[in-house]
Amino acid sequence: MLGIENFWLFVISGITLNLIPGPDSLLIAGRGASQGFKAGSVAALGIGTGTLIHIFAAALGLSAILATSATAFTVVKWIGGAYLIYMAVGMYRDSTSPATASIAPKRAMLKRIYAEGFITNVFNPKVAIFFLAFVPQFISASSDNKALAFIVLGLVFNINAMIWAHIIAFVSSTISQKLKVNQTLRKVLLRLSAGLFGVFGLRLLVATQNS
Repeated sequence: MLGIENFWLFVISGITLNLIPGPDSLLIAGRGASQGFKAGSVAALGIGTGTLIHIFAAALGLSAILATSATAFTVVKWIGGAYLIYMAVGMYRDSTSPATASIAPKRAMLKRIYAEGFITNVFNPKVAIFFLAFVPQFISASSDNKALAFIVLGLVFNINAMIWAHIIAFVSSTISQKLKVNQTLRKVLLRLSAGLFGVFGLRLLVATQNS
C-alpha cells in the first residue's frame, strides 16, 4: 500500500528508537515526576506537535534544506541549543522556589510546558535529518505516492512515540506519588534535569550535520 515496505519492521524499529533516552523523554519524565501526570502529558503533546511539523516538512522536502545547507542547520541548532540552555536555567530557578515544584500546574504553566516540548523538538535539526534518513528506507523507490507514504509512516511513528511518552509520564508521576517525594527531593530532580538539559543544549550547539 502506497509503496510502503517492511511495515512491521518499521514499527519495531521505531519503538526501539523511542526507547532511547533523550531531551524529549527527560522533559516528560521530569515534568511528570515533579508536577504530575498532566504536566508530563502536556509536555508529550508539545513534543508530538513538533514531530508533526518535522514529518510534514520532510514529506514536502523542506527538511532536506537542513541536511544540505550548513547555514540553515547552524541557525536551527543554535536556536534549539540556546532554548535548551534557557530551559535549564528556568528549571534551576524553579528548584529554588518552594512553591513551584509542589503545586499542580495551572493553565498558564501547562501552556509553558507545552511550548517547552514543542520548541525543544521542532528546533532540533537532528530530528529532521533523522526522518529524512530513516523513513525513506521503508518506501519503495517505484512508489507513486512517496510523500503520502512518508506522512503515513511518520504518523505511525509519532503515535507510537506518544504512547511511550505517556507511559513515561504515568510511571514517573506514579513513582513520585508512591514515594511521597518531599520538597528536597523534588528540588534535586529539577536541578538534575536542569543539568542534563544544559548538557543536551551544549551538545546541540556543537553538533554538525554528519554527527
